[in-house]
Amino acid sequence: VQLQASGGGLNQVGDSLRLSCAVSGRGITNIIGWFRQAPGKEREFVAAIRWADAERLYKDYLKDRLTISRDNAKNTVYLEMDSLKADDTAVYYCAASALGHITRNPALYPYWGQGTLVTVSS
Repeated sequence: VQLQASGGGLNQVGDSLRLSCAVSGRGITNIIGWFRQAPGKEREFVAAIRWADAERLYKDYLKDRLTISRDNAKNTVYLEMDSLKADDTAVYYCAASALGHITRNPALYPYWGQGTLVTVSS
């Protein structure tokens, strides 16, 4: 399984962005999750979606600004984030899990993309 994250870059506070995660290769990828890691901090869960029925899960304090979606025809998952803040600056990773249920635990995602850097400047 290969995951390719894209869409990062330099943004201003208050902007919106959309990240993409293209999934390819052979393997079971029931769940696609987004995680982020800011400098000097641990990797944290952001959002996840289940391919089969688009069930979603969001980080509680981010959920008002996030939308995760999937395009089955393109094998791509999107993460939209509104009202960007400086604290959103991080490397954003997408990851895949074969589990049947959505999880926040990064250890349960065996497949990871390379990450895309999002910088939010004030």
